[in-house]
Amino acid sequence: MKRSGPLLTLLAGLLVGLFMLSLNATTGEKTTSSSVQESPSTKASPSPAPTRTTPSPSPSPSKVPVPDADYAGRTDDDSSAIAVSLRDGRAIAYFCDGRDKESWLKGDVEDDGTMKLTAKDGSKLNGTLKEGKRISGTVDIGGGHYTFTADKAIKPSGLYRATATVRDAKFDGGWIVLKDGSQVGILKKDGKPSPAPEIDPETGVVTVDGQQLTARPVTP
Repeated sequence: MKRSGPLLTLLAGLLVGLFMLSLNATTGEKTTSSSVQESPSTKASPSPAPTRTTPSPSPSPSKVPVPDADYAGRTDDDSSAIAVSLRDGRAIAYFCDGRDKESWLKGDVEDDGTMKLTAKDGSKLNGTLKEGKRISGTVDIGGGHYTFTADKAIKPSGLYRATATVRDAKFDGGWIVLKDGSQVGILKKDGKPSPAPEIDPETGVVTVDGQQLTARPVTP
């Protein structure tokens, strides 16, 4: 009877071992490494690449139109006078020596103030408006070449013209009133030029062959 004690102890140990094995198989517990894998949602996402923005071009400066104004002056040799009237980017000019040489010219004015005016008689004027204060340039007329400067005119200084028929005679006159009050003009009677009588600078009235005509400011 004393020999059954160790045997019972061995059997009891085997039963406990079998019970533990059957318990692990039933619960499915693992005794492997306890390392934890990161789920996809916990992985750091790469930072998006910075978006390149193309700078918008700077707006081009708006063009400033040439201001409307009148200009009058003399040629550099003091032989003739010239007047220019600017309106809405157009120009009309009158060249006159006060005796028998004259020309009416017209054309466009560029945004930079330059102008190339022409006349039916072939005359040409090339000028440049400088700071809105004066026009400098040249006139080619009748084989002559003239340089001139015409300052900004303040009324009554400027350019005037009168056309009318008096006693079956056709009159066409042009006048330049300068800033010192002096006048240079030509009056044609049936196409024949002669020095023009002075106009009243305030009213433009002039007497021709006993009849009153009115010379009016000229604009393009």
